[in-house]
Amino acid sequence: MKSICLYFQIHQPFRLKRYRFFNIGADHHYFDDANNEAIIKRIARNCYIPANETMLQMIKDSKGAFKVAYSISGLALEQLEQYCPEVIDGFKKLAKTGCVEFLGETYAHSFASLRKENNEFEKQVASHSKKIEALFGQKPTVFRNSELLFSDDIVERVSNMGFAGMLAEGAQQTLDWKSPNYVYCSAKNTSLKLLLKNCGMSDDIAYRFSDWGWKEFPLTADKFVNWIMDNPNEQVVNLFMNYEVLGEIQNANTGIFDFFKALPKVAASRGIGFSTPSEVINNNKPSDQISEPHPTTWANATKDLSPWLANSIQNEAFNKLFALADKVNRCVNKQIIDDWYKLQSTDHLYYMSTSFYNQTFCPYDSPYDAFINYMNVLSDFNKRVDSFFPANVSEEELNSLVQEKLALEAELAALKGGKAPKAEKAPKAEKKSVKTETKVEEKPVAKAKATEKKTKKATAK
Repeated sequence: MKSICLYFQIHQPFRLKRYRFFNIGADHHYFDDANNEAIIKRIARNCYIPANETMLQMIKDSKGAFKVAYSISGLALEQLEQYCPEVIDGFKKLAKTGCVEFLGETYAHSFASLRKENNEFEKQVASHSKKIEALFGQKPTVFRNSELLFSDDIVERVSNMGFAGMLAEGAQQTLDWKSPNYVYCSAKNTSLKLLLKNCGMSDDIAYRFSDWGWKEFPLTADKFVNWIMDNPNEQVVNLFMNYEVLGEIQNANTGIFDFFKALPKVAASRGIGFSTPSEVINNNKPSDQISEPHPTTWANATKDLSPWLANSIQNEAFNKLFALADKVNRCVNKQIIDDWYKLQSTDHLYYMSTSFYNQTFCPYDSPYDAFINYMNVLSDFNKRVDSFFPANVSEEELNSLVQEKLALEAELAALKGGKAPKAEKAPKAEKKSVKTETKVEEKPVAKAKATEKKTKKATAK
């Protein structure tokens, strides 16, 4: 039976506040909390809450025949937990129906998959999967990369993380003459199955639904299902879009909610069902192999990275950020890691685009204002990261110091809990002269040793 595979993307960045040059070194909070709260609450009111209620009702009315999937970034989940917990509750209710699948992605909605020199991509995906499992009781088995970013190089890494399938854009340069309405596998790794977005039909709903000038206006469920039936032998129609289509991009008074409510019944009357991505992958054999040597995304006519990495300022920001990856990955400070994730969101790069600048979505007066603001923040973040490591220290010494610090912290935690340490302290690095320019602030390792001595004395007494 032919299936409709419906998936919604949910992501909201932590937008930066106006951060001046004179804030560097003095202000370590970078985010516009008031604006972020106002935006997420508005979208929750217009979209997330009524859309979740609609999807739940569609599942009940269809007696479980309706299926849907979600890809929710870790940053969006954090904001929903903080400002709109009722939305999280709504997703939990959907998860309990057994008709909803949650997909894997990067925690920070980042382009970490473009970097090969560290495991930042794998770490983020693991963090995101852990978050999804904790909230909704599902471990993702199908992967959706940030901005539907896809290439042969990324496929291998996704497969190595244990995913059975991956979503991608049905770009013309990827498909060539092929139809997106089949299951494919990667030519790079045939064990990984691919679901490619039907761009035309997805955009009919997402962008053209309320366009009075569109020749197919108004779009009804009957008309839409008839289009799907034009080629009855095809396996699946992949409809991928932002969740904000319901109530935010397409206002409720356009009839968008009614359109979705009617789809399951109309589709069932024509012998068409709904399936989650995992179900489509498990129930269909690949019809062919797909290879894509160059990165593709969902965006613009060229389906490439140009909205995010086309100009010099975007590439400068991207390279400066990921130059910090090795040090950040050695840092165990929670606030550093939190800020690191928030600064990786692709939205920050999009705001710097000189070709796709959109005042409606961009909180800055120009792409150059976005770049200056971001680089000021990055300068302060760089200083904070550097403060956790001694100056003029070799790579070998740095690794040894980090391991010793972790061992000391574990030992201290055990002593505070009245338990014997579980592991022996890591061997100390060879003593070398490591000079610092100031004695005002103790380094983390020194602080840890001092605390250890005080704790042992107190225990002895």
